[in-house]
Amino acid sequence: MAGSRFNPNDADKLISTERKELIPSNKVIEMLDLSKNDTVADLGAGNGYFTIPIAKGMKKPVYAVDIESKMLGMLKEKAVEEQIDNINYVVSDLENIQLDKGLVNKALIAFVIHEVPNLDKALCEIKRILKPEGQLLLLEWEAVETEIGPPFHEKIPSEKMGELLRENGFDIEVTHLNSAIYVITAKAV
Repeated sequence: MAGSRFNPNDADKLISTERKELIPSNKVIEMLDLSKNDTVADLGAGNGYFTIPIAKGMKKPVYAVDIESKMLGMLKEKAVEEQIDNINYVVSDLENIQLDKGLVNKALIAFVIHEVPNLDKALCEIKRILKPEGQLLLLEWEAVETEIGPPFHEKIPSEKMGELLRENGFDIEVTHLNSAIYVITAKAV
């Protein structure tokens, strides 16, 4: 199932004008239904497209988790520029997330899950780091032909992702941001 990993040398694509129009960060963050006292993990944080605006509104630390230390370095530079000091940077894959059990009550994973070799293990790990009744917001590319996103064969259909989440102990709700992107709100049960 795992696709090829995103190349950090292409990080500018993650903050392009086209991407901002297709995936408005404020709209996605609203879907997380955050309060200032939530503890949040951005899994596959990359260069901070979602992490920075989330951290701006939070009292508690935001955990930026990414397998690529280079991406986290870019995120750290942006955070320093914007005088944001409540981000904890965690180099980790998603099959063995380097966070404590029950640490966060909200987690975001955006456009990364298709790169994970063992989805069941990653979903189990996400559930492990969530507090009871914690919420996951998962964004992924729908299995349709588009000019953006990973190649078609790497995309995971929303129906299949929903099934995997249910099998791993989540209650889910599936919506679409647009025809190319689905959003799954999942609560650990």
